[in-house]
Amino acid sequence: MTNPLDDPLDNPVWSALTGVHAHLAQGSGDGRRYPADVSPFCAVADQRDPRGWADLADLAGPGAELLVPALDREPPAGFTVTGSLPGVQLVATDAFTSEGSDRVVVLGEDDVDDALDLVARTQPGPFGRRTRLLGTYLGVREDGKLLAMAGERLRLGTATEISAVCTDPSARGRGLATTLVRAVAQGVRDRGELPFLHAAAHNENAIRLYLSLGFTLRRTLEFARVRTP
Repeated sequence: MTNPLDDPLDNPVWSALTGVHAHLAQGSGDGRRYPADVSPFCAVADQRDPRGWADLADLAGPGAELLVPALDREPPAGFTVTGSLPGVQLVATDAFTSEGSDRVVVLGEDDVDDALDLVARTQPGPFGRRTRLLGTYLGVREDGKLLAMAGERLRLGTATEISAVCTDPSARGRGLATTLVRAVAQGVRDRGELPFLHAAAHNENAIRLYLSLGFTLRRTLEFARVRTP
């Protein structure tokens, strides 16, 4: 049950669930998923092999909705793609400068309610009550209010995804997202890993920011919702 692709970034959820995040994985076959309150993501070892999809269907149950990032082919007969969002995957280049900041604090269990409130107001993507277990999450507070956040999501061993990048509307335009992306990336690079990102293809403002910081487009991909037979 090894990743048949050349690069862990080609199947990032599977790479994480069978590597650094194996302790969080549900399932032991060729289809695995995160607990729902950690992440809605799931994956199969090889999308060309129906055995992985069968394992995933057994794990999720009949008629279950699955979120499959990086879907690159139609699933086997019986599965239904109910929605698809074009996305992009970007990786840091040597032009990207990572750094720490005195403005940044590490977020923990006591910050979960504030993080969920910020996510509800800014909609950066999936974030649950136990998403913080995926990696380090950082934030910026002023007068006790959480104004911005970013953290680590998929951890592949060789690379780590920066995710949940969000800023309260009242604090936008102050460079908080840039500060947090650089700070999270510093921790990733300190482990000798490559920072990378996913973004919806229509989110031109975010993509423009990441490109200006020194990320580069690695590939396009589809974030798909798939219903089991």
